[in-house]
Amino acid sequence: MKVRNLLGERLKTVSEDCQIESQALMLRGGYMKNVANGIYSFYPPTQRISKKIQQILREEMDRIDGQEVLFPVVMPASLWEQSGRYTSIGSEMCRFTDRSDNKMVLGMTHEEAAVQLSSNVAKSYTQYPYMIYQIQTKFRDEPRSRGGLIRVREFTMKDAYSFHTSQKDLEKYYKRAYEAYNRIFKRCGLKNFIAVKSDSGMMGGKISHEYMALTDIGEDTLVLCDCGYKSNMEVADSIVCNEAATPNELKKVPTPGKKTIEDVCKFLNADVINSCKAVMYQENLTDKYVVVFLRGDLEVNETKLRNYLKKEIHPAVDVECAGLVAGYCGPYGLKTSATIVYDKSLQGAANLVAGGNEVDVHYTGLNIERDIGKVKYVDVAKAKEGGICPVCGKPTLRISRGIEIGNIFQLGDKYTKSMEMTYLDAANTAQYPIMGCYGIGVGRLIAAVCQESRDEYGPIWPISIAPWQVEVCNLRVSDKDVTKTAEKLVKSLERAGIEVLYDDREVRPGFMFADADLFGVPLRVIVSPKTNERAVVEVVSRDKTIKTEFPVLSAAKEIVKLVKKMLKEFEV
Repeated sequence: MKVRNLLGERLKTVSEDCQIESQALMLRGGYMKNVANGIYSFYPPTQRISKKIQQILREEMDRIDGQEVLFPVVMPASLWEQSGRYTSIGSEMCRFTDRSDNKMVLGMTHEEAAVQLSSNVAKSYTQYPYMIYQIQTKFRDEPRSRGGLIRVREFTMKDAYSFHTSQKDLEKYYKRAYEAYNRIFKRCGLKNFIAVKSDSGMMGGKISHEYMALTDIGEDTLVLCDCGYKSNMEVADSIVCNEAATPNELKKVPTPGKKTIEDVCKFLNADVINSCKAVMYQENLTDKYVVVFLRGDLEVNETKLRNYLKKEIHPAVDVECAGLVAGYCGPYGLKTSATIVYDKSLQGAANLVAGGNEVDVHYTGLNIERDIGKVKYVDVAKAKEGGICPVCGKPTLRISRGIEIGNIFQLGDKYTKSMEMTYLDAANTAQYPIMGCYGIGVGRLIAAVCQESRDEYGPIWPISIAPWQVEVCNLRVSDKDVTKTAEKLVKSLERAGIEVLYDDREVRPGFMFADADLFGVPLRVIVSPKTNERAVVEVVSRDKTIKTEFPVLSAAKEIVKLVKKMLKEFEV
């Protein structure tokens, strides 16, 4: 491929709105073009990267006995009504009506389609287990598109679905998928990634893991410990230790104009960890109020709260009508019809500062067990830096950031049961299959690799997924001998199966090299009058770890060896 004929444009700068490095570099380098919010067209370099990642995905899915299928992008709403997700999923799902007034949806995931494909086909236990997968376009009307390919609305995804006759068999296969995902990300060149325990969200199921590329620009918050504990903040255990203390007398004290827990504690000369704050919500469907009491230095984990209530929630408004006093709400003397939730962080606390349920009043010396009685404590708080690790028991939790690059779920029979998919077991009794689900977003993986493997000049693509393996730079096109050397080398490399990008434009070397940096090709071969005089070519790696020369006569052979050596590093 010649650079002069390559569709796309390399730019010196992009909009200041592109604050994420991978997005800026891919726009500057002519990798993609914005079509609409969260929707991109790919230029040839990105499409070549995408195809290589898809090939790795196919190889690894086939390696764990996957069978490739293809589901439709457009599906009848009736499939999603069967599973219950047509109404439970919000505006992220694109719904429309076709010309015959049939309700339809654009696929954002394909559990329903996988069950529909398998129903009345996998009839006997002897046909289990099996796994089907696809690589397909999906659409999610994401309200927070950001970061180029990191969060989009239209995307290509590999999703796989396994079917089993027992939980034990699912767990056995889940482990194989877990290991396959580790191989996939290593083969794609990612170095800093981990798998964390996660919330299954709209997918359902009890056990799930997310694969995270660790980066400061990640939108997911991770909770980690040196002992090996890894979790998404959404499901991370929050464990704090309350020091034993002699209970003080419960006192009502004036706190004029002090509404926030920080202002109250400062006014009363109290430590915020010895306070109880109230956070108020309402259930989406009923507007019923929910009050969460937790230690003053912590925040509510809304995912945990939703999972506990089994209801969708939003921050409360007009709390006075529920008998709640904003800024002064506390558990003692509270008279309300709202649902009350006590976080575990309050368990065992002896002397708390808490709201007095009237304006400009708080209590000191509150002891929940003594002053309120027996209550149920549940974990609905966010884990914090320095919190107690649930595995090793040490106060060594640390908070990090990551980009979600893949996920795996143990779904159970959520979909097969709701959609009435059954098989006959050995006793000729109808049973519901148990499912697993395994997804990887191709575009997001490209962005994650670019974010991790780059410098200020452009991407540094791992050779396993690079758009081309070698770029030949002809620095003097007008010199017939230089051009003859360059073109002969290009042909020899291509005959040997090497993917070559050839730059024979009549431009300054600095301009050519700046473009080469943006292409991020692993090996750059420079042919110039100076190298030609010495009958050598210069070979430099994009990551600057290789800088050498090969004789012109053996250059092709040596470069092929180097490419194969580099590729071998990604074999797992």
